[in-house]
Amino acid sequence: MSSEPTVSPATLLAFLQDPASYPYSPDRIEIVQTHISYVALAPPYVYKVKKAVDLGFLDFSTPARRRHFCEEEVRVNRRLCPDLYLGVVAITQEADGLRFDGPGPPVTYAVKMCYLPDDGFLHRRLQQGTLSQDDLARVVDTLADFYRQTPRPEVAEWGRIERLRINTDENAEQTRAVVGDLIAPPAYEALRWYNDWFYTHRARLLNERRVGGHLVDGHGDLRLEHIHLTPERVCIYDAIEFNERFRFLDVAADMAFLAMDLDVHGRPDLARFVVRRLAERRRDPALYDLVDFYKCYRAYVRGKVEMMRSREDEVPPAEREASRDRARRYFRQALRYAVAGSQPLVLVVMGRTGSGKTTQARALADVLGWAHVSSDRIRKAQAGVPLHRRGSSEERARLYAAERTDATYAALTRIAVERAEQGQGTVLDATFGDRHRREALREALRARGVPWVFVELEAAPEARRARLQARETASDVVSDARLEDVDRLDARYDPPDALEDAVHLIARADAGVEATTRDILRAIIPLEPGRAATP
Repeated sequence: MSSEPTVSPATLLAFLQDPASYPYSPDRIEIVQTHISYVALAPPYVYKVKKAVDLGFLDFSTPARRRHFCEEEVRVNRRLCPDLYLGVVAITQEADGLRFDGPGPPVTYAVKMCYLPDDGFLHRRLQQGTLSQDDLARVVDTLADFYRQTPRPEVAEWGRIERLRINTDENAEQTRAVVGDLIAPPAYEALRWYNDWFYTHRARLLNERRVGGHLVDGHGDLRLEHIHLTPERVCIYDAIEFNERFRFLDVAADMAFLAMDLDVHGRPDLARFVVRRLAERRRDPALYDLVDFYKCYRAYVRGKVEMMRSREDEVPPAEREASRDRARRYFRQALRYAVAGSQPLVLVVMGRTGSGKTTQARALADVLGWAHVSSDRIRKAQAGVPLHRRGSSEERARLYAAERTDATYAALTRIAVERAEQGQGTVLDATFGDRHRREALREALRARGVPWVFVELEAAPEARRARLQARETASDVVSDARLEDVDRLDARYDPPDALEDAVHLIARADAGVEATTRDILRAIIPLEPGRAATP
């Protein structure tokens, strides 16, 4: 049985929150918790204390291990920000309580750092609208110089596919318990499938990176909040110290974290800039072929971290709930990278009346976190007709006249284009049974460089008729099409046979919405519709 001294989280937090604990008089104290540490902001210094946890990929369970990794944190981070890290101090148990560097036995340790002014952090500059390409150029140039390291065999080993799988498989296993809660089952399955697909189809490229000197002892957690700028220096801190396999990585994987963070904060233009800048500085065009895969990985990692934080009892309930929301957003972001890369994809769910388009389009929009734009809703909104009201045959004839239908599809196209220009994906839900209307959408998207995929839903005739029959007694149906209309509408339907296979998928809607969603996501991934993560 271990005789090492211990301290409860509540006692440690009370100590860090007490101004009398410090060997100076801090003006204020703010405690920030992550899933693995307590950070006491007590200007002019900061004390970072590792939680006594063992999460598998890190083990801070004993005072000796916490001391070792505090020392590692100082060593690793002095590479990119030498003046920030002052050293390691013990927190000791005394007769009257805890003390920094007292004569009693150490119960844990803290990394002592200088306090950095808040306005220099990149995430603050982004919030204030002052983050510029010049700022990011300084950051990328610093990293490009840092990445010029003498190749080390033990680092390059982590470029082997079987080593890369350790990280992605671990992520999947550690998030399995929240499938159906924080991550939708089709998303979870599609993301696992995407990793396997990438390892298989990009094996040659990954091996070239490994032997070509592109793996480095890098940072491993390169986010906006870990970068601080002043006119005199670039300080990149909080690199991963607790597990070398998260720090021994391709430069593309390191930069992908920063690019993903910029995407999530609504600046895909700056994300493209940092990727392009690094590729140019390193003369590394292959970086573009990897960055979306690594962005997907990084977003999933952030989802996992927020998931873990949401399950910590010592975190206040409101913060746990906020972490749950962030986890959902990161998992959706990971799926979007897998399906569409860094581009705003337009996903068109089309097919004959009664094939289940609206239900399926809504499910895809929900799992991807995109807008669901329905032709039925637009048509009635334009005409000023209540959504769930089915008018007389004369009213329906006017509502579905050619000019009304043209206006409906024009609005669908306009919305898809506008959202794409804002960097957002869209799921369009319409029959698209007319070749000219399909081509009008394609031309509008092609002119702006926006990728698209048509997903044509097919269902057995009896299933279609059953859906249409069910509409007769449902109160929440927007579409006016009923069983009596099916033969007439089918006769008008022009199958999209002329669409290239690269933008046209056929999906069976008979297996259930969740299974069909999974199958559609898997079918889109190999098409790589948004692969153009290029300059």
